[in-house]
Amino acid sequence: MDNEHIARRGLVLGSLALMASGCTPTIRRIGAPFSTAFAVGPQLRRRHVPYHGYEPPGTIVVNTSERYLYAVEPGGWATRYAIAVGEDGRTLKGPATIGRKAEWPSWTPTADMIRRKPQLQKYAAGVSGGPHNPLGASALYLYRGGEDTLFRLHGTNEPWTIGQAVSSGCIRLTNEDIVDLYRRTPVGTTVLVI
Repeated sequence: MDNEHIARRGLVLGSLALMASGCTPTIRRIGAPFSTAFAVGPQLRRRHVPYHGYEPPGTIVVNTSERYLYAVEPGGWATRYAIAVGEDGRTLKGPATIGRKAEWPSWTPTADMIRRKPQLQKYAAGVSGGPHNPLGASALYLYRGGEDTLFRLHGTNEPWTIGQAVSSGCIRLTNEDIVDLYRRTPVGTTVLVI
């Protein structure tokens, strides 16, 4: 066997080994839905949609009854993200501002959360950022009057909860969607939760 055949054989065998190990890169078109280990249904995928509200471009509108978040864009359009919302009665309503942003944020349950769900006591000292953290890949912190409301727009390590009312009040997006929203949202952005 000559060197060319050996090199070609090595390339083919090496590629097969990478594919078998799951290390092959994923190539996707810009604007195509992200795939996750847990695939959300078509109705829960990020979409560019017509927007008929009155909020100016740059505003984020969180519609808790629809379970969608809209990043309002010029020309009557918005990017729509599916969300999980707070359990009944545990959602911030009205206007807020993005007061802070964090990638792979740490998380500490509030005293109220621990009171309602005693099993969270084991996290009272906090959970460092990373894939195991309930806030996911990124978080946008909601403020009012310069004060942290303790409500967040954040990712989740439980993507199967998207579309449901399950959280302690924060708004969850898939990690892929919060990364997209995080990149396009500056501190100071107006958020309207309805």
